[in-house]
Amino acid sequence: MFHPTDELIRRMKCFLGNDLFPSMNKPILLVVSFAALLTVGLYSLPKGVVQNPDKRLSNAATGGRTTTQTTASEKNTASSTEHNAPLTPAQNEKRSALLTAFLGAESAAKTKAAGPLIDFFRSVSRFDSAAYYAGQVATSEPTEVNLLRAGDLYFEAYGFAVDDKKSANLGQSTRAFYQKALDKNPNLLLAKANMAMTYVSTETPMQGIMLLREVLQQDPTNEVALFNLGLLSMRSNQYDRAIERFRQILAVNPDSRKARFYLGVSLVEKGEKAEAQKILAEVKATEKDPQILAAVKELEERLKN
Repeated sequence: MFHPTDELIRRMKCFLGNDLFPSMNKPILLVVSFAALLTVGLYSLPKGVVQNPDKRLSNAATGGRTTTQTTASEKNTASSTEHNAPLTPAQNEKRSALLTAFLGAESAAKTKAAGPLIDFFRSVSRFDSAAYYAGQVATSEPTEVNLLRAGDLYFEAYGFAVDDKKSANLGQSTRAFYQKALDKNPNLLLAKANMAMTYVSTETPMQGIMLLREVLQQDPTNEVALFNLGLLSMRSNQYDRAIERFRQILAVNPDSRKARFYLGVSLVEKGEKAEAQKILAEVKATEKDPQILAAVKELEERLKN
């Protein structure tokens, strides 16, 4: 029988490599898997979807209308969301009302109408549909803000996709929108760090590493870039480097629970038992996430052997 947890772990074995953490049981592997998918999400998921709602979609792009092809595309996108519970009748009614408002809005009002529709799709975990409409806004009105939001939402959808082909498509869209935003403003370091992680499972993973290094050249204490590089070091069993990255984060932000946990994991894997026990005790004192606590328990059992 299909179980979403097993599918996530299957995908992450492909993403991270089959030999990563061979001694780990499911609790730790699952936590590491989520982190690799959502490295930036651990720190900063999009707080808003469409800013400046009074901005206008260009008439040249939309002609003041949304075509039936757009409607069909949205339906295909929504129906492709994996393993989501079906919408309730009330949710379907709300979706229809918001979609009707968006499709019927005049060109000048479409950006504003897109906001509630995107918020709705995110609230029901249809992240790909939310990204699709943010992308429509950004394509019609390619301001830095709109392009950045589209990139954020495509990256969010990328993080939740478990189908390899869909993940690849969402990663490509993420890169496309982020690159357009970066062309306007090269100092969007979070966008660059996000984009880097979509390269990891492609045929050119070093492009992602190079982007993360570029971020650190501009901002040596950038927490997201350090965290991503820490995870990638774990992927290649370079625990010395992973430990260094997570310590760098904690030197600047000692309250980072995620960095502290992965520092503990790396210390265990490297065999630094005394320091690992100390760090894991600190994690237990502050962490409430049951999955992480289960992983800590497993790690502590391993340290007894």
